Amino acid sequence: MGTIDRLPIPGSAQEPPPSMPWQPPGGPGGDGEAGSGPGGPVRRPGHRRRVTVIAACVVLVLGAGLGTGLALSSSTTRAAPKKPVSRTSAVAAAVDPGLVDVVATLGYQNALSEGTGMVLTSSGEVLTNNHVIDGATSVKVTDVGSGHTYTAAVIGYDDSADVAVLQAQGASGLKTVTLGLSSKVTIGEAVIALGNAEGKGGTPAVATGKVTALNESITATDEAEHTSEQLTGLIQTNVPLRSGDSGGPLVTTAGTVIGLDTAASSEYQFQSSQSSVTEAFAIPISQAVSVAGQIRAGRASATVHIGAAGFLGIEVAEYTVPFSSTTEAVVARVIPGLPAASAGMAAGDVIVSINGHAVTSPSGIQALLEPYHPGDRVSISWQDPSGQAHSATLVLATGPAE
Repeated sequence: MGTIDRLPIPGSAQEPPPSMPWQPPGGPGGDGEAGSGPGGPVRRPGHRRRVTVIAACVVLVLGAGLGTGLALSSSTTRAAPKKPVSRTSAVAAAVDPGLVDVVATLGYQNALSEGTGMVLTSSGEVLTNNHVIDGATSVKVTDVGSGHTYTAAVIGYDDSADVAVLQAQGASGLKTVTLGLSSKVTIGEAVIALGNAEGKGGTPAVATGKVTALNESITATDEAEHTSEQLTGLIQTNVPLRSGDSGGPLVTTAGTVIGLDTAASSEYQFQSSQSSVTEAFAIPISQAVSVAGQIRAGRASATVHIGAAGFLGIEVAEYTVPFSSTTEAVVARVIPGLPAASAGMAAGDVIVSINGHAVTSPSGIQALLEPYHPGDRVSISWQDPSGQAHSATLVLATGPAE
C-alpha cells in the first residue's frame, strides 16, 4: 500500500497552497505530509490558498476545442474550412455542462479551497471529494453549464471514503453527468480527466492518459490539514492531474464517468507550473455513488455524517509523552466565541475524555463527536498545564465539515 497526497486544492487566486505538492483533486485541500505511492509522493488535487497572498499560476489546458470562423471579402462571405474536432474535445464539450467549480471558505483558517464537483441531479445535488470541503465554513458552487453561482449546503460526507454530497441552494434544471460502469474499466483503456485545475474556473481543463492499474490501495494525505485516510479499490492512471481537479470526473472516450478523481503523485513546481505526474488515482464511480446514495438517503453510520457538524471550537495536536508511548490530545488553539472558549478552555490544556470516553488523540475526538450535530450537548473533561482537572457540558456550535 502506497502513501499518496491529495491533489492540492486551489484557493481562489489568492495564494499558492503552502508547500502543497500534489493532492487528490478537490476543494478545501487535503491533509498530512507527502507520502509515497508506487511511483513517488502523491497529493490530492484540491487546492487551498491563504486569503492574504496573491499568486499567479500558468495553466496548460489540454485538448482545447476548435470552432468555426468566418472569412470576409469585398464580394462574398464564406465559411472557413472546418478544422477537425478531436475526440477529446468532443467528450469535454459533452461532459463540461454537468460539472461545477467548488469554492470553500475556510473561515477558521483564513483560507480558501477550490475543487470540482459533478452534478448528480437537475435540482443541484453535487458529488465531490470530502477533502475539497473539509473544514469549510461556507461553500459555493458555480455551474459550468449556466455560469450561475449557488450557495451550497453540505448534505453529508464520509471522510473515510473521501466522498461528500452538496446541495446547490435554489438550483433547478441543471445538466447532469452520465455515469458509467467502473466495473467494466480495463487496464490500458484511454481516459480523460476534467476539472477546475489551479482553481481558475470557467471551461474545465482537460488531461488525458490511460488506466495503468485497478483495485489499488493508498494512504491519501492532505498537506494543508495534516490528516490522512486509507483508500482502497482505486483506479490508477497516468493522467497528469493538477491542483483543483479533486472531485472531478474520470471519463471514458465515450463520455461516461467511471471515477471520481481524488489523488495524484507528482513532482509539481508551482512557480514553473511544471509537473511530472507518475500516478493518479480515482475512486470508482460505483463506489462513490454508493456512498453518495447513503448520504442522500440520510443514513448516518460510523463513517457517514449527515448534515452540519457539531463544533467545540478548538484545534488539537497529538503529543507523545517523553520516555513513553503514551499520547495526549493537547489544545493548540481555542477559537473565541465558541463553546470551548466559553467553558474556559485554553491552549495547552489536555483533553481527557468526552462523554466519559477516554481521549488520547485528535482522531479520537473526531470519532467521538462524529454522531453529534449543532445543538447537541456533550460533556468534556480536561486538565490545564498545572494538572488541575476541569469538566463542563457544552452545547455544540455549527462548525465546518470534517
